[in-house]
Amino acid sequence: MTITQETAPQETEPQGTGCPVAGTFPFSGSSYQGPSPAYGRLRAEQPVAKVPTAGGVDAWLVTRYEDVRRLSADPRLSRAQACGEGAPRVGGTMHTTPEMIISLDGAEHARLRKLVAGAFTMRRVERMRDNVQRVTDELLDDMAAKGGVVDLVQQLAVPLPLTVIGELLGVPAQDLREFEQWARAFATVDDRAGGEASLHALGKLSEYIVGLIAEKRANPTDDMLSELIAARDDDDRLSEPELVTFGFTLIGAGFDTTANQLANSVLALLADHPDQWRALVEDSTRIPRAVEELLRHVNLFATDTSGFPRIAAEDIEVGDVTIPKGDAVLLALASANRDPEVFADPDRLDLARERNPHIAFGHGMHYCLGKHLGRMEMEIALEGLTRRFPDLRLADPDAELPWHVGEINHTLTSLPVVWGA
Repeated sequence: MTITQETAPQETEPQGTGCPVAGTFPFSGSSYQGPSPAYGRLRAEQPVAKVPTAGGVDAWLVTRYEDVRRLSADPRLSRAQACGEGAPRVGGTMHTTPEMIISLDGAEHARLRKLVAGAFTMRRVERMRDNVQRVTDELLDDMAAKGGVVDLVQQLAVPLPLTVIGELLGVPAQDLREFEQWARAFATVDDRAGGEASLHALGKLSEYIVGLIAEKRANPTDDMLSELIAARDDDDRLSEPELVTFGFTLIGAGFDTTANQLANSVLALLADHPDQWRALVEDSTRIPRAVEELLRHVNLFATDTSGFPRIAAEDIEVGDVTIPKGDAVLLALASANRDPEVFADPDRLDLARERNPHIAFGHGMHYCLGKHLGRMEMEIALEGLTRRFPDLRLADPDAELPWHVGEINHTLTSLPVVWGA
C-alpha cells in the first residue's frame, strides 16, 4: 500500500528563528501513521522553537507533552486574540470566527461551555448508546448485504457520526449529505484563498441552522437543539447567534473528526498492525483500551497540532524560553502524544497499553466537549466490525489510497475493504 502525503512538503529553512532542526510549518512527513520526524528532533533539541509558517509569520511551536498540556490550560494563551481583527495569520491552520466556542476566552467561554456541556456528560451520552448501536448495526447490515469490495469511508466512517450528530440536532436525514459537504469545506485549510472556501461553507451552515432553529422553535422535538432553544427562550441564556454558532460547531467537530479518526484507525489496524486487529477479533473486551491507544497513536491532525493557534496575552516562560506578548503559539498534540518521557516506546502501537494519559482531545478549557460521544462511537464501530467481519482486509494492499488535500485532518477519500473468501 502506498501512502499519499496530504500536506505539501515545506522545504524552506527558517531564517533567523534559531530553529535549524525543522523547516517551514507545517512540516513535511506527517501522515496518519504519525507526526513529521521533525517533532522528535524538536522535542530533543528545541522543545519550544520559533518557526516560520506558510502564512508568512513566525510562531512558537511547543512539542513536549508536559509543556503542551500545561499551556493548553494556561489562560494567558488567548484564542480570542488569534481570531480577532489584525491577528497574525499562521499558515496551515483552520480559520475560525470570533463567536465560536473554540474562539472564546475566560468568562465568555466558561458561560457558553457551561450551557452546552450538560448535553455531553457521560451519563447523557450513555443514554445515546442504544441509538448509536442501532445506527451502526444498520450500516453493517447494509455492508454485509452488498458484499464484494466496499468503501468503508462511505459505508461506515462518514455516515455513522453524521447520522448521530444529525439526530442530536434534529436534522432531517435527507439533508445530512449536504451537511457533510459543508463540514468538509469548513475543515479545509485554504491559505492561498484567504480561507474563502472555508468561510463560504461556514455561511452555508449558518444559513441552514438559522432555518432549523426557526423550525424547532415552532415545532420542538426530542433533540438537543430543541432543548437549547427552550432554555434560551425561557431563561434568556443563549442568544440567537450563539445557538447558530453552536450548531455548526457541533457538526464540524462532532462529525468530521470522528469520521476521520475511525477511518484512519481501521486503516492503521488493517494495513500496519494486522496482528492487533486479530487480537481485537479474539477478545472484544480489549476494545475500550484499544480505542484510547488508537486515539494516541493514530495521527488525526494534518499539521500535527490542534490546528488552532493562540496568542500570548503576556510574556510566558516555558523552560528557559520566554514567549513574548503578542506572539503566535502552536501546541503540537501529536508530538506530545509521542513523548518518550511520558509514553514507553511511544512510536509503537500497543493496544494493551496500561498507562495512557494522551491528550488527543486536548486539555484545559478547550478540551473536546464530545470526547465521550467520540469514544463511544469508536468502540461500537470497532466491536461491530471485528465481530461481523473478522477477516476484514484491504481490497488491494498495494493500491495507493486517496486523501483529501488541504484539510486540517488527515482525511481518507475512500478505504476499499473486502472479507470472506
